[in-house]
Amino acid sequence: MSLNDTLVDERLTLARYAERAYLDYAVSVVKGRALPDVCDGQKPVQRRILFAMREMGLSDSAKPRKSAAVVGDVLGKLHPHGDSSVYDALVRMAQDFSLRYPLIDGQGNFGSRDGDGAAAMRYTEARLTPLAQLLLAELDEGTVAFQPNYDGTVQEPTLLPARLPMVLLNGASGIAVGLATEIPAHNLREVARAAVALIRDPKLSHEQLHALLPGPDFPGGGQIISSFDDLKDIYAVGRGSIKVRARWTVEDLARGQWQMVVNELPPGTSGQKVLEEIEELTNPKIRTGKKSLTPEQLQLKQQMLTLLDAVRDESGKEAAVRLVFEPKSKNIDQNEFITTLLAHTSLESSTSINLVMVGRDGRPRQKNLKDILSEWVDFRFEVVTRRTQFRLDKVNDRLHILEGRLIAFLHIDRVIKIIRESDEPKPALMQSFNLSERQAEDILEIRLRQLARLEGIKIEQEIKEKRADQAVLEELLANPASMKKQVIKEIESDAKLYGDERRTLIQEEKKAVVELKVTDEPVTVVVSQKGWCRVRQGHGHESAQFQFKAGDALYATFECRSVDSLMALGSNGRVYSVPVNTLPGARGDGQPLTSLIELEAGSNLMHFYAGAATDRLLLASSNGYGFSARVADMHTRQRGGKSFMTLDDGARPLAPALISPQASALACLSEHGRLLVFGLDEIKALASGGRGVILQELEPQENLLAVLPISTQGLLVSGTHGGKERVVPLSGSALALHFGKRARKGKGLQARLKPARLLPP
Repeated sequence: MSLNDTLVDERLTLARYAERAYLDYAVSVVKGRALPDVCDGQKPVQRRILFAMREMGLSDSAKPRKSAAVVGDVLGKLHPHGDSSVYDALVRMAQDFSLRYPLIDGQGNFGSRDGDGAAAMRYTEARLTPLAQLLLAELDEGTVAFQPNYDGTVQEPTLLPARLPMVLLNGASGIAVGLATEIPAHNLREVARAAVALIRDPKLSHEQLHALLPGPDFPGGGQIISSFDDLKDIYAVGRGSIKVRARWTVEDLARGQWQMVVNELPPGTSGQKVLEEIEELTNPKIRTGKKSLTPEQLQLKQQMLTLLDAVRDESGKEAAVRLVFEPKSKNIDQNEFITTLLAHTSLESSTSINLVMVGRDGRPRQKNLKDILSEWVDFRFEVVTRRTQFRLDKVNDRLHILEGRLIAFLHIDRVIKIIRESDEPKPALMQSFNLSERQAEDILEIRLRQLARLEGIKIEQEIKEKRADQAVLEELLANPASMKKQVIKEIESDAKLYGDERRTLIQEEKKAVVELKVTDEPVTVVVSQKGWCRVRQGHGHESAQFQFKAGDALYATFECRSVDSLMALGSNGRVYSVPVNTLPGARGDGQPLTSLIELEAGSNLMHFYAGAATDRLLLASSNGYGFSARVADMHTRQRGGKSFMTLDDGARPLAPALISPQASALACLSEHGRLLVFGLDEIKALASGGRGVILQELEPQENLLAVLPISTQGLLVSGTHGGKERVVPLSGSALALHFGKRARKGKGLQARLKPARLLPP
């Protein structure tokens, strides 16, 4: 092969080069910065901070040193990044409201739950907490591998020999390239109990494991209200969302007054955040693109001002969290008061769980609870095995030295004679007493005082002790059962030493939902063709009395109840719902429905219906498909509505038709005047919406004109003939001519008219 051919083979396309560079960058971020390791639960920067502080002698009993000194040491020796990244990580490891079990004891201002930042690193001091020994205690016993630092001047550990699954104890949060992790904190005793159970029975089922470790234990306490089954499913797959709410007490005051005091908050929620939300509810701002406050804002404002008199943040040294809510009156129902606050503030919120971490194989992956504990248990056995072998090597080495000293003590006169008379005493001793070079060197360095009779007794005692230690260590290495027993003993000992009670209560509750009290009374909803809506008290109003803007006219009036909903059907098949009680009164022209919802760009509202949640409607499209659904199925709290009707290209929705209890058949009318009638039992009910089934077979370029559920009384066909409106009644034998099966073409109308719609008789 020529030189030119070699150069061609080594060339990279730009796409290939970019792909390789991006993957290298992604792996660097995933493994080098953002994700914790399943073995010790630490990200690289956290691991380096702990190791550097240990090397600086900053144990829990040492005098704290300036955080700047720690950051400088980490940057200079281990972590070639910005100082802010190191200090931010150090601060978080010292915050008892961020970590369930802080690893650093911080002196000075290390921030607050309300989002206040820590003081500059030149002002704060730090040292390790006693619990940090769970990560660092066995580091000098050959337990983990070391690697050169970024410039090769010092060695740093690739992992820390964690004595407990720290990845579950303190959790982690991070965003990598294409990956993110959100691991909650857990209780130490529960994690230890689950790990021990898995060691004893590696085939332990997920349900049994979850019974021992039921859920997160957040630093700030709170109450998990998700069900046990939901939590079990989340831990089974390693991903999900749980609902957490604050915990509170009701304090009785003088003269029957009372106040609600919140003393535990959900994770990620601060007292300042709750106060800001209360301010937004009681003093709302006009939203972007709106000219005034929305009905929802006005309603919430009125509701909050009716219930809440004052709110104070009394958090301080005596109470880390103390939010006081005073009701407007002592007669306000406590449950209603508390539920309202939970429903409209962060006192009840959702917390995501995403158990993504770097596994023992070095690959980042989402893991379930059993995978995490199993991999840590394997790591722990490896650590204890390496530690045991290291200690055995130390014991064997010491025995080797002691045996040489004992020989020298037993033959002291001869040893002294050899040393005095020999030019090279080391080889002579080795030859005379069959000693190793190490033993001979040790004998030559012994002081004369160590040759006393008492020292001989001490040597024999130490040999006896070391042989006992040797037997224990060899038993651990040779017998898996003994090794398992030792690992379990250490885990239980650490759990007893460092464990504490659970802070977060796990008790299933329903999500707080506030339902506004609405007077149930008869009303009439008036909707114009351009979508302006209003409501008038009572029924029986004449349609002619309603006035509309120029160019607008009546679409329909709906006699319903004030507790019902107005449904709107968009040209894109989305359905929108607005409570009738939120519609404006009949004075004036009303309000455009588009101001109460968020209409999807490029679409428009086509049809409307107001009625009870139990009303059953027939929904059809112009291309001949249809299905039935209840109003309750179409209801949505989202202002943007929800997708409900699946429309083919060019198809449009027809007006919803109420299916009355007396209706037994469905009439379908095509543009070409063909009428098909078939039983309602052939229609599918789709609670989640969809396309439905074929109602009537249409000719090419023909549309379905109208549908109408009918009873034995028949129907009216409305249309024009000779330029005049004409209505033709169909019932009995005249209607029977058009009966057939669903999806048939039907028969043409005998009456001469151009059909427009179907009407009830």
